Amino acid sequence: MDDRTPLPLTEEVNPSTGDLDLLDTHELLHRINDEDRRAAWAVERELDVIGTAVDAVVQRLREGGRLHYFGAGTSGRIAAADAAELPPTFSTPADLVVAHIAGGPAALMQAIEGAEDDGPAGAAEVSAAHIGDSDVVVGISASGRTPYVLAAVGAAHAAGALTIGITNDVRNPLTRRVAIPMALLTGAEAVTGSTRMKAAAAQKMALTMLSTAVMVKLGHVHGNLMVDVAPSSAKLRRRALRMTALLAHAQEPDASAALESADYEVKTAVVMLLRGCSVADARAVLASCDGNLRRALA
Repeated sequence: MDDRTPLPLTEEVNPSTGDLDLLDTHELLHRINDEDRRAAWAVERELDVIGTAVDAVVQRLREGGRLHYFGAGTSGRIAAADAAELPPTFSTPADLVVAHIAGGPAALMQAIEGAEDDGPAGAAEVSAAHIGDSDVVVGISASGRTPYVLAAVGAAHAAGALTIGITNDVRNPLTRRVAIPMALLTGAEAVTGSTRMKAAAAQKMALTMLSTAVMVKLGHVHGNLMVDVAPSSAKLRRRALRMTALLAHAQEPDASAALESADYEVKTAVVMLLRGCSVADARAVLASCDGNLRRALA
């Protein structure tokens, strides 16, 4: 970066927190919390853009595509956390939403110095993941200048994939290189340049909002219930039982019996109970409705 290139907004010095080291603990925390509020405001200002991204992702996934996240450092870890939570929450295949982080899996636990500057690695991962014209790639970078992310987005575009950018600035290459740029303008950090703070909070909100809305549109949510929850723990099996009993207006013993016969598929059990049909018939009804429980019960 030469002297004529403006600093990213996230690297500017915040005049509201110039005395952090002089504050008592209570005031210090209040000052940080005041800045954190800006994360939600930044996401709110981009809701129309996020909506455009949601509809575009849904269309690609319905056509058999996949969703890939690319990020470095904190942004990569946020992406990895979001992708990891989708299979247990919505029973999606593990390869439907995939996160790629500069430096590989080791970078999830500790910083890998220089990994974010490795542009060829980003492009290579796009090739290795066989990303093509049915897929979506989301590049995440607070500054919008991370070489690993930029190279991945460039390679994805060349392969025909839809590209989306999530950044905390507007004056950067990422916003210019993607089809759908999302600029979360959180401003200067409480601690100068520490984008793991409100910049990361806004990224997390936007990414969770994006993936959740996509899952709702794909029929994995009924009302506000995660009816495709994977029964991978005792807690989740109890949640599945409560949902089944609630949606089918059934007593827990009846809901439990239906769930067990349906391999803990909540939607299948609900259709069985409300339509008085077999597991096979309930699954056939759901399949004819693209897995949408509301349509299956209509």
